[in-house]
Amino acid sequence: MHEVADPDRLQRANVKSVQQYIDERPMWPDGTHLPSVPMTGMQWRIWALAAAGKFFEGFVVFMTGVALPLISREFGIGAAQNGLISAASLMGILVGAVGLGGMSDYFGRKRMFIVEMVIFCAFLVLLVMCTNFVSLVICLFGLGVALGCDYPTAHMIISESIPSTSRGKLVLAAFGFQALGALGGTAVGFLVLSSVPNLDAWRWMYGTAIIPALAVTIGRFYITESPSWLHIRGAVDRAEAAATRLLVRTPQYPSSIALSREIDNAATGHGGQGSFFALFAKRNLRATILASVPWFLQDLGTYGIGIFTPTILGAAFGAKQDHVRSITDLILNDILAAKGAALITMLLIVGIIFAVILADKVGRIWLQVIGFIGCAAGLLVASFSDGFEGSTRTVIIFAGFMLFNFMTNLGPNAQTYLLAGEVFPTAIRGTGAGFAAAVGKIGAVATAFLFPILLTGIGTGPLLYILVGTSILGAVVTWIFRIETNGVSLDEIGH
Repeated sequence: MHEVADPDRLQRANVKSVQQYIDERPMWPDGTHLPSVPMTGMQWRIWALAAAGKFFEGFVVFMTGVALPLISREFGIGAAQNGLISAASLMGILVGAVGLGGMSDYFGRKRMFIVEMVIFCAFLVLLVMCTNFVSLVICLFGLGVALGCDYPTAHMIISESIPSTSRGKLVLAAFGFQALGALGGTAVGFLVLSSVPNLDAWRWMYGTAIIPALAVTIGRFYITESPSWLHIRGAVDRAEAAATRLLVRTPQYPSSIALSREIDNAATGHGGQGSFFALFAKRNLRATILASVPWFLQDLGTYGIGIFTPTILGAAFGAKQDHVRSITDLILNDILAAKGAALITMLLIVGIIFAVILADKVGRIWLQVIGFIGCAAGLLVASFSDGFEGSTRTVIIFAGFMLFNFMTNLGPNAQTYLLAGEVFPTAIRGTGAGFAAAVGKIGAVATAFLFPILLTGIGTGPLLYILVGTSILGAVVTWIFRIETNGVSLDEIGH
């Protein structure tokens, strides 16, 4: 007797996951597959809108370093209040990452992708109109909340929509716009200071981002929801429709999409669908440590150096006015510091370019370990400047900071972001990545608040020695808890 084929069983056998459809290489009529998976228009739109969010983060956070001397003079505030201003946006990022970022596991990637930009635009407009210290801190905090939400959401909306083989380079290429934003922030600061040499210049600096931010907000309404998120939430029909919209090509491939009606328990977090406590379940604890602890350690150095680079470099320039006697002296010093900051920030861009090229070849773990060691070396070189004066001191500081900025974006600054959005199952990916970003920003907030105080109290050298030690510790923790995700499908990482 011949066995009668079961149509339902045959259909189940042909069913694929969302990621398998995304990773499937189109095939010519003769059966030959294309060498790689071409990106669709929708995939590129998602990538571009996510990259814009990272640009705004670098723009706002790093431009604060240029704006800070003007804000301090206008509102007549001291060192401790300066620390609060610098820490406000970072504290907001911490709250936004763990609070709003985790909501993307419940309300969807697209919805939170839009909400974060609405919040960003609202507080950006309010910031330009601030009239006192308290309102300034509140607005910077609000901006930080929006940017914090973007940490997990932007990563997931890219990584859950693109082929596994190019996930590393595309996520990092978007992340690299943070460095472009940092350069843009210092460049805009310099141009505004040159064109509007008065205390109100800082308002114009932040105001230049309003119209571009509104355009990005509108654009995010026209993308598709993450099919993978819809699928693990049980909305199979919507997931199939979203995947079909995501993969529109000419000629069309795949011709049709059919997803399983059975939800894979491995993708739901191994401890409750979307549960925060699932991060600390035995099967996820290694991922939680790897994603969060190295991020904390690298942010201690990256944000301390990044935010206060203009201040540190300003102290190294012989041409600056040692005693600020007027607003003209203040503007001159700020312009000189902005020029130095822009030069050093260029190395952030070079570093991220190398990270994009190497992430899918060398792997995330090796780049993070090597990057941490390189950061330690750069900070150590910068610490030697304490024994010199004049131009020699300037050269040593520049050399150390340039090496640090290159190695941090090649390694930990880029790879911690990449790993945090990859090592968790789909249902808790937003919560996990948001938690990791929040832990990282605890280090950033502490550094931003304490850095100016410690700089005055113990000096540049001892402070840099401490950061050398944290960088070495970051390399050790990365290696001990390593999980390599290079080229691995998100479905497999979920298991």
